[in-house]
Amino acid sequence: MRFCISGNGAMANAHAKALKAIPGAEITVVQSRTTEGAQKFAGEYNIPTAVTSYEDAVTRADVDAVIITGPTQIHADQAETAMRAGKHVLIEIPMCDSVADAERIVRVQQETGVTAMAGHVRRFNPSHQYMNNKLRNEGVFLQQMQAHTHFFRRTNMNALGQPRSWVDHLLWHHACHTVDLFSYQTGEKVSEAYAVQGPYHPELKIAMDMGIVMKTPKGSVCVLSLSFNDEGPIGSPYRYMCDKGTWISFYDDLTDGFGKKIDLAGVAPSMNGFENQDREFIAAITEKRAPNCSVADALATMQLLGKLEDQLIASSGLPK
Repeated sequence: MRFCISGNGAMANAHAKALKAIPGAEITVVQSRTTEGAQKFAGEYNIPTAVTSYEDAVTRADVDAVIITGPTQIHADQAETAMRAGKHVLIEIPMCDSVADAERIVRVQQETGVTAMAGHVRRFNPSHQYMNNKLRNEGVFLQQMQAHTHFFRRTNMNALGQPRSWVDHLLWHHACHTVDLFSYQTGEKVSEAYAVQGPYHPELKIAMDMGIVMKTPKGSVCVLSLSFNDEGPIGSPYRYMCDKGTWISFYDDLTDGFGKKIDLAGVAPSMNGFENQDREFIAAITEKRAPNCSVADALATMQLLGKLEDQLIASSGLPK
């Protein structure tokens, strides 16, 4: 499987490292906005071709699939271009930042028949896979999921501490992880959801703090706190409070409610969520089936985010 990675930021690095660990996966092309960025990334990962033109990259004969990791605002256009060129696509979270674009991505996938996957890596972290088995197969009921996604980001920097050319978003990007994971783990569509947000940043023009509460028909509750104002370590821990125990997930690690580490050996092919996700993408292409978290599967999450955005706009009086 020959890959083009579009982008050279933190997520591009995560996928490059994951693909290097998968037998048979080869990164043949990297595409980035600048020649310097593309060539630097190519040198770091021994990628033979570095280009700045996205259209040139995704129409190459030595590219079977494209991993899109660039600015959220162009994900939908890039995904459509790649799919219409006959390439399979994995779109980093979020696959876009509007319901209309999400519906367009799904429609183009159906028209072209290629494999298209949304990069919801939480589904593939061994810790969350362990909990998925508990909840789906061992009769454990999730009473409450408590999650927080906290950063200190008052300037437009990415996870590598580098300046961004686009602005991140608490709702469409960071809340997207938990909205999807909560529904995936419970096996239910969210039936109730409410959101509040704090003031907009004067330069970034986004809310810096947000809270979301969700509930499923069977009564599972999720409470999510999001902030760009937390002066502490970056992280997204999840606390699963269940009828038969409590577990705390932190990316690829898991403990019980008292901090005792859970052995996750054998839960997944890798202890790295990105590698598990990319393996699923390759397997779906090879087996000609829909992947776990196809773009069609992820559409419900995007639609719920759209409803939450409408709530926030209505309550704040701020422009969309």
